[in-house]
Amino acid sequence: MALRSLSRVGETGLPPPERSTMDTRQTKAQRLVALCLLGFLLFNYPVLALFNQGVLVLGVPLIYAYIFAAWAVLITLLALVVRRGNGA
Repeated sequence: MALRSLSRVGETGLPPPERSTMDTRQTKAQRLVALCLLGFLLFNYPVLALFNQGVLVLGVPLIYAYIFAAWAVLITLLALVVRRGNGA
């Protein structure tokens, strides 16, 4: 006889616990702080110095390509965090 796990939603017969708005706000705030720290890290001198070389990427200096890509990634992650619904 196979043992069934009770960890899956719905097998216990009870509805899944709902997250309160305070939990959702706190989680969103923590993610925004983490994104801010990631931004500080990505645009800090030691990391920027790694990309400050005489290499061209599609005719653009590597440092500019890195700054543009890192900025785009941060904006995308920020949009995902802010737009995420209560189902976090």
